[in-house]
Amino acid sequence: MSTMAAVSQVRFGTKWSADAALKGAARFWFVLVVLGQLVFAFSIASFYISTAARGELSQWNKFMTHGNVAGQPIGNGVVVVHLVGVVLLIVCGALQLVPQVLRRAPKFHRWNGRVYLVSALSLSAAGMYMLWVRGTVGGLGVHMATTTNVVLIWVCAGMALRYALQRDFKRHRAWALRLYVVSLGGWFIRVLFPLWIVVFRGPLGVDLTTLTGPGLLILTYGEYLVPLAAVELYLRAQARPGAARRWAAAVVLFVLTLGMATGTVLATAGSWVPTTKIAFDSRKPISDVLDATIKQSGLAAAVAQYHALKTTAQATYNFDESQLNDFGYVLLRAKKYPEAIGILALNVEAYPKSANVYDSLGEAYMDAGDRAEAIANYRRSVEMNPKSSGGRKMLERLGAR
Repeated sequence: MSTMAAVSQVRFGTKWSADAALKGAARFWFVLVVLGQLVFAFSIASFYISTAARGELSQWNKFMTHGNVAGQPIGNGVVVVHLVGVVLLIVCGALQLVPQVLRRAPKFHRWNGRVYLVSALSLSAAGMYMLWVRGTVGGLGVHMATTTNVVLIWVCAGMALRYALQRDFKRHRAWALRLYVVSLGGWFIRVLFPLWIVVFRGPLGVDLTTLTGPGLLILTYGEYLVPLAAVELYLRAQARPGAARRWAAAVVLFVLTLGMATGTVLATAGSWVPTTKIAFDSRKPISDVLDATIKQSGLAAAVAQYHALKTTAQATYNFDESQLNDFGYVLLRAKKYPEAIGILALNVEAYPKSANVYDSLGEAYMDAGDRAEAIANYRRSVEMNPKSSGGRKMLERLGAR
């Protein structure tokens, strides 16, 4: 074999290996994203459908600000459009990017693409209504970051449709891929946030009560800019020759996928599985009963009712720790501090061995301006869970020694 032939063979082998690595990393990323999104979609669909079927629409407020508001049919309808759009976007988006679907069922691919496009536009439009008209948590910076995401969705959708109509399928595919990643921002931030907590040993820069802060602003921009940057790197590596460029893109995609895999596991265990369990739990939420009682008869009556029902109807109502904890935060976000403190103190009484209930009560006292009680409860939480970096940080913030 000549020297030139040997060099050519090495170069060909290196290029083939780089191509294979890039394709493998892209497939690994896509499979993980699809699996994670399907788990997320199932948890959403099961929770909102089952609670609606049981007439427990107030439970929608558990995970969504103003998820269901009595006397607001238009706003509630927009929320439904948003939720349906999320599920369709995830399912249709996964099918749209599978090459075998395009090759074997081109007609289905075209119709699925139309449904996907309408879902993306409907979901984002509904999101803008929920953000700017109906109102939600987060400051102006977070709202602007979310609005930028929606603008990118509309731009990518328009460009994907334009090149499809022009039958420029290479550019159509590139813009469809961009649309796919900017549309999954809502999923990506749910994967990114638990990873953020693990890396920084707490919700660095995020106020969990008001959902504001510089950390959340970074996460909100990152939810679509990070995957979009990865896609741009992949497209450029594909379009330009060079083994080094493709190897670099493959490594970046692989590392990003590993991070997403970790975040997906954390989100599944910490959020999506518990949400699915709630969906299939036939017990009535005790928080709904207490909410109605507080509105009609006050906090004291609700506390007495909780004790009575726990004695006489424990099998009928859900008395899990999360019920009072989540309800307390709903009251806290509404700035109903006496009610929030009363409910969270009731949770301390019900679950005295849980460090989290003391942490939540400490936060309620802190927001209410009672520094002494806030310190006392945070200290108790840290004593029970010495690994709680969040509790220690709050004590430092309160100036406790």
